Amino acid sequence: MEASVVKLNNVPRTATSPRDKVRTVKELAGIAQQLRRAGKSVVQAHGTFDLLHLGHVRHLEAARALGDVLVVTITADRFVNKGPGRPVFGEALRAEMLASLHYVDWVGINESMDAVSAIELIGPSIYVKGQDYQDPQGDITGKISLERRAVESRGGRIHFTDEIVFSSTELINRHFNVFEPHVREHLDGLRENGGLAELTNLIDGIRDYRVVFVGDAIIDEYQYVLPMGKPPKESVIASRFQDYEIFAGGVFAAANHVASFCAEVDIITCLGGSDTHEELIRRSLRPNVRLHALKRPGVPTTLKRRFVDPSYMRKLFEVYVMDDEPLTRDLQSELDGLIADLAPRSNVVIVTDFGHGLIGPSSIETLVNSSPFLAVNTQSNSANMGYNLITKYPRADYVCIDAPEARLAMSDRISKIGDIA
Repeated sequence: MEASVVKLNNVPRTATSPRDKVRTVKELAGIAQQLRRAGKSVVQAHGTFDLLHLGHVRHLEAARALGDVLVVTITADRFVNKGPGRPVFGEALRAEMLASLHYVDWVGINESMDAVSAIELIGPSIYVKGQDYQDPQGDITGKISLERRAVESRGGRIHFTDEIVFSSTELINRHFNVFEPHVREHLDGLRENGGLAELTNLIDGIRDYRVVFVGDAIIDEYQYVLPMGKPPKESVIASRFQDYEIFAGGVFAAANHVASFCAEVDIITCLGGSDTHEELIRRSLRPNVRLHALKRPGVPTTLKRRFVDPSYMRKLFEVYVMDDEPLTRDLQSELDGLIADLAPRSNVVIVTDFGHGLIGPSSIETLVNSSPFLAVNTQSNSANMGYNLITKYPRADYVCIDAPEARLAMSDRISKIGDIA
């Protein structure tokens, strides 16, 4: 990705409003390049900054004192992974708030899960983080290590400020209504009764786990369109294309989530021989995730394309590109062999069964017989409604289904869900 070189004489040095300081990361890369040529040192800070507080203010003030120009990049809304209802403030508001600080020279919204791409483009002399990130043992996501390598590869260094520390997440959870009342009451009870420490210990206890995932490969695509109106000769709504996003979903999304707090994750799945999307999939996986993918000739990897009205984020309709016929006998045998090899060497086997033809009776038998701990999610969706039930698994140590799926499995739409469970 190349920087968009922005001539400094075209950049307002005295902003008429904070919004003038907010630029794209590409533009910031060009500005930084010009500043370096002028002999100026560029300092970069990065974060979510969802609720700007005194800790942020002191941190950024200390960062600005380290160089000539302070550039702050923030995580775009869709990459913020802080829990339900987050971010509280959208990316535009967060950027404008930071730009209102007089010692912040430039602000950019970073379209990535971490700061690596922004660091590589901007190339700061100093990359600044707070003291709460200084302990390598606390870097459970590995992001700080990646960011350190990125800044050092460009000749810069990382610096940890030593200022007063607050947590935006803790402040928001305590003082903003991001949770339903009963959820907040439950969380408060956990804090007061020591349950939070117990949960933390449980997570620490599985840090070294090896987890095997078996499940359907799914690509999730979102086409953002604006409805325009009804064509004169058709009974449909015409829409104007705006943008699109594509993600590795299905078993890949679940595996990435578990990989954020477990040491090793293996994925056993099957991709289509045509339109595999394998490059996207491998690029999306965390470093500690290994992919064991069979190839099914002549069919695509399942793709679910949603058409969404971005004004209210409402889905208009969906199109599935898929072949959900069962695997051939040879492929099924190969899949069963992978399960039989990897499952016994794991701590946990997690099955994400979307009912798209991957997991047949022989694979279920292999999973049941070879898994030390078997957790199963069978999803009922529009492609398999009524045909993909948890009852096809004769054994599971943990079952994850919702209320409608439980009712389908028990053929009971009347009883209280507590009685069904």
